[in-house]
Amino acid sequence: MKRKKPFLAAGLVIAIFCLAASACAESELNALLSPYLASHELPSVAAAVVKDGKVIAAGAVGTRRAGQNIPVTVNDRYHIGSDTKAMTALLVAMEVEQKRLKWTSTVGELFPELAAKMDAAFRGVTVEQLLSHTSGVAPDNDDLRELFERAILEPGNLDEVRYDLFKQWCGTPLAAKPGSGFAYANMNYVIAGIIVERLAKKTWEELIVEKIYEPLGLKTAGLGPQSSPGRVDAPLAHVVIDGKLKPLLASPTSDAPALIGPAGVAHMSILDFAKWAGWNAGEGKRGPALVSAETLRRLHTPVVSLPVKKDAPPGTPPSGKYALGWGELIVPGLPNPLVYHGGSNTMNLAHIWLDPKLDFAMVITTNVSTQKATEALNEIAGKLYNQYALKK
Repeated sequence: MKRKKPFLAAGLVIAIFCLAASACAESELNALLSPYLASHELPSVAAAVVKDGKVIAAGAVGTRRAGQNIPVTVNDRYHIGSDTKAMTALLVAMEVEQKRLKWTSTVGELFPELAAKMDAAFRGVTVEQLLSHTSGVAPDNDDLRELFERAILEPGNLDEVRYDLFKQWCGTPLAAKPGSGFAYANMNYVIAGIIVERLAKKTWEELIVEKIYEPLGLKTAGLGPQSSPGRVDAPLAHVVIDGKLKPLLASPTSDAPALIGPAGVAHMSILDFAKWAGWNAGEGKRGPALVSAETLRRLHTPVVSLPVKKDAPPGTPPSGKYALGWGELIVPGLPNPLVYHGGSNTMNLAHIWLDPKLDFAMVITTNVSTQKATEALNEIAGKLYNQYALKK
């Protein structure tokens, strides 16, 4: 019994040391983040850094609701918008590994009952083309938004509503020849979601929770607005009106329509977002083995070069290359290309960066989506990479 005392004491010392180190890392990161609240007009901003699968720094500063002092924490849920696309691509990859699907499977083959109604060119679009935005499907436009708005009013589970939407839309002519170039279109991922729903016989919402959230232990992860109706229990989404930040309480209009979920309605804490990023950065080095390392690398491997778009909306890739739910950027001065994606529902903004060669990742979020917010997140990413990835 006497031998256990030093062991317990040592364990207590280690626990205290770890807590102190964690607090120091958060304090250090908060100091880096805080100036951006005023300089870039952000209600709040959070960030986390992951190396070899472990969070080595995390911080969150600002308020959940502009005009009120409700401090954010690293456990607060943030909306990650189109960063959800990588999760939908992973669900598709799982179906490929289960041999219920091929990367070359065509829309016409997957929906034979609708093939005759489909636009002829669209009939031959492959799964890989959907996930890489090379399908020729037009970017979001007024006609599609109107179709989304009508579909929201239809009764039924979301998989049924999505299928009805697809049935109405599938005869729409493509904007370009499949495989001829890149055009970022949320409809590509709505269709990808419908495909996995058909094959797995469950809604996309059930699948993302069952096959991604739960195995990875993303306990704060959810879908839709990050705050609960009537509560300020997470950083509220914000818009800018007459130069002032306006907070938006949870409602059907404070996020994208639920039926386009596969394209971008996930939310989670910065710590869970970091866990997702770190798992991807490892490219199969760590469990859970949701797909093989080879498949995970394929999701990160570029398929097409992007045209430079200086006026790209927040969350839309402005340049670089695009893989399957991920982009790739070559940043001058950095040793490796970075796997990247931005996400925004126009009211929140989230960036995720991976350097798989260094097994390094960083995630940054804020609860407003403006050009200044984009600039802030990009600047923060540069500082985090230099401070933590290149640290000897």
